[in-house]
Amino acid sequence: MTERPDKLNNQAIILANGGDYYEAIACFKRALTIEQNNYLLWYNLGLTYRDSGDIKNARLSLEKALHIAPERLDVIDTLSTLCINDEDYEAALAYSQDGIDLAPDNSSLWNIAGVALFNMEKFDLACEHFERALCFNPYDANALYNLRDTYEELHNHVGAKECEKRLKELGIKN
Repeated sequence: MTERPDKLNNQAIILANGGDYYEAIACFKRALTIEQNNYLLWYNLGLTYRDSGDIKNARLSLEKALHIAPERLDVIDTLSTLCINDEDYEAALAYSQDGIDLAPDNSSLWNIAGVALFNMEKFDLACEHFERALCFNPYDANALYNLRDTYEELHNHVGAKECEKRLKELGIKN
């Protein structure tokens, strides 16, 4: 019986969900020997590496997925977030900006770009990005938190209080 990449992918996901990352990674790698240009296999491999704590291989796998499918916003979002978590803010900004170019109304990518800018201490630009994220999704609690913190850095206490008020209206306790 011939192995199929989709079956190996499904098996790997089950293994990863059960915490058996080593076996899951082996399944993904086997599937990739059959179908090496399948972005989804690379993406899922990247997620599994990330979940196992192997950030270097997670990033390499996600970058391969993005190379194969540069229009996939899920890959861009995940890779941008991974770069934020790895404190590579310039890469996070570059990836999220590429995503924004593809989908200018994607609030998550505006927020991620804002987080990168905030961590680079470019507070005015971060503020603009968080505000833009909220234009596209006024219920984005992450963007509200981030905007509040950015307003505090900019000594805009009125803006920060407005963010607090909106968070309370959304039923989110600070």
